[in-house]
Amino acid sequence: MRTFKEYQEKLNSMRKNVYINGELVERNDPRLLGGQNIMGITFDAAMSDDPELRELATATSHLTGHTINRFTHIYQTPDDLLKKQAMIRELGHLAGGCIQRCMGCDAINALYVSTYEVDQHYSTNYHERFKKYLAWYQDNDLVGNAGQTDVKGDRSKRPSEQVDPDLYMRIVERREDGIIVSGCKAHNTTAPYADEILVLPTRALKGADADWAVAFAVPADAEGVTLISRPVSPNPRIELKAPYNNYGICDTMTVLDHVFIPNERIFMCGEADFGGRLALSFANNHRFSYCGCKPAITDVFIGATALVAEYNGVPKAPHIQDELAELEATAELVYGAGIAASTTSKVTPSGAREPNFMYTNCGRFHAGKNIMHEYDILISTTGGMAATLPFEGDWLNPETRPYLEKYIMRNPKISAENQHRLFRFLDDFTVSAWCGMEQAAGIHGGGSPIMEKIGIRTNYDVEKRKNIVKRLAGIDDSKNEG
Repeated sequence: MRTFKEYQEKLNSMRKNVYINGELVERNDPRLLGGQNIMGITFDAAMSDDPELRELATATSHLTGHTINRFTHIYQTPDDLLKKQAMIRELGHLAGGCIQRCMGCDAINALYVSTYEVDQHYSTNYHERFKKYLAWYQDNDLVGNAGQTDVKGDRSKRPSEQVDPDLYMRIVERREDGIIVSGCKAHNTTAPYADEILVLPTRALKGADADWAVAFAVPADAEGVTLISRPVSPNPRIELKAPYNNYGICDTMTVLDHVFIPNERIFMCGEADFGGRLALSFANNHRFSYCGCKPAITDVFIGATALVAEYNGVPKAPHIQDELAELEATAELVYGAGIAASTTSKVTPSGAREPNFMYTNCGRFHAGKNIMHEYDILISTTGGMAATLPFEGDWLNPETRPYLEKYIMRNPKISAENQHRLFRFLDDFTVSAWCGMEQAAGIHGGGSPIMEKIGIRTNYDVEKRKNIVKRLAGIDDSKNEG
């Protein structure tokens, strides 16, 4: 396993192909360090002096028997899934939000399952290729970015019907030693600080879409790969330093312009009828990750709501207690869906486990559906101060600081500095550019609520429920006309 320092040293050795706001930058650009610091939590946890945290953050590879970072592990048992979920929630507390490394973990689990199934149908050798790649990926403790979402162009048209064929990632040329691919993957969280881009189909495909049925791994700095990135972080601090302000995230349009992919890194190449299976397998795994991630974020909402109520002097107000109960119910309902998805997981033909699709979708649906209500609760409890708090420089200025110390006071038992620190955090958490990104991600990450509804609806046996009522009502269908 790697240390955080070794991970960053590798990033700093990579080819310069990241653009931010029109500028070509190195991977040690300050705007990218917040996301890297969150990745650092995942490396530090695997080597923690705390044995409970270390157990959550590590696993034993079923391929090599080596101790590996759990973010590189393939689920073998329900306990693997339960520990993955518990790890995400625990690390999410440390980050104050998304731990980000789930992207690669969810992609490798989907590829492990799907490559085996493609091989059984087509007598290909993708699974053995992937296992060799995976052993290398695990031993080097790599960070993977999941490049799934295509830009899609005209949403009413399939990949093969688009005016520009590159609007979905596609195979441009097939060669004896590999393929040439072109396209763009959007919304790629972590791409500028990932080692590898793991490319997957984004939707179900048909025979005419065979050139778009492609899955592969490519180094994030490979020739022809361009990362057009949008980093965002909480506001920087001058003197009132806080752990939360060390973190950040980055989303990227990952452009592949005639990139060569050698055979050993290709895991699907034209098998259109399995494109949807791979896409849904990733979605299922990623929605399962949300059943650990989103409760961690709700825990922050709970803590912030309770703390600001205490600092405002109204911790026992009935309406605040009632709203805290709503937050608590949301956190544990979503987490409970993850537990159910783990304990009812199924062994796939590959031998790896997949979380229960119904429960992952239910958990993710409730997480996305409730995110804005959670902001509503916290903001209404906080009041307007988070949005109008004077800048930190005014706090540090000896001319204005006495006024701010005097007038920020609420609960006389809490110091003016701690009042200020809390509202500075709430400024970052509820009204900043960072907050705006988190709100959109809370709704759409892993699929928007309508996609979870579709997943639930298509897998739910409504006829069985109708028959329950028919029996209770004494309905005999043979008496119906026609």
